[in-house]
Amino acid sequence: MYFDQFPKFLYDFKYGNTTKTAVTTDITRNIRFRKELLENIALYDEYDIVDGETPEIIAEKIYGDPEYHWINMLANQKHDYISDFPLTEFALEKHIVDTYGAQRYAIKHYVNAAGFVVNSTATGAVSVSNDAYERSLNEAKRRIKIISPELITSVLTQFKELI
Repeated sequence: MYFDQFPKFLYDFKYGNTTKTAVTTDITRNIRFRKELLENIALYDEYDIVDGETPEIIAEKIYGDPEYHWINMLANQKHDYISDFPLTEFALEKHIVDTYGAQRYAIKHYVNAAGFVVNSTATGAVSVSNDAYERSLNEAKRRIKIISPELITSVLTQFKELI
């Protein structure tokens, strides 16, 4: 659905001495939500991604159509399904083991009561392991903005106008 609205053009693909012309989608268009729309709390709800949910599953749940997954991606300025969304518990475990191995529970850094990274000798400094650090990064990706379902028609109309 997202790329269906983008303009098309003819492009010549060259394979050695052979040239084939194909209709190609112009994916160079860069459409984003207006900043003021995203800052207006009344226009969206917050949603916590459940382990294993994909943008398509969330769109189906909220809007009744998995093809609207791109709306959630744009609304949250997320562009990469893998690095911008939380990993499943299984994938997170694998990532931590692959990245840190035997150093999984080693100290990554220290934080103070406000959560700022500090020196280990700072008053009230608490150690954060590599495991805890990676889990914290993953959890921070769970909360996203969901555009109100009542506004979907308006969002789709604006999108078509911008394309």
